[in-house]
Amino acid sequence: MVQNDPEWTRVYSTTEPYKLEIVKAVLADNNIESVEVNKKDSAYIFIGDIELYVHQKDAVLASFIIQSNQL
Repeated sequence: MVQNDPEWTRVYSTTEPYKLEIVKAVLADNNIESVEVNKKDSAYIFIGDIELYVHQKDAVLASFIIQSNQL
């Protein structure tokens, strides 16, 4: 699992799926591979987050891109 792998780092978390897709697209435009982990409850979709992970080597750049674009 990505969230337990030290090679992957969480850089973004949201409850809004469309926001996650925007962040994924921006990171992909900058050649940063990302993986989403959906922790939303299937019975109550308003409970839980969707998390975005990147390779540890890309974490600083990904965080900078997210912050500089105010995502």
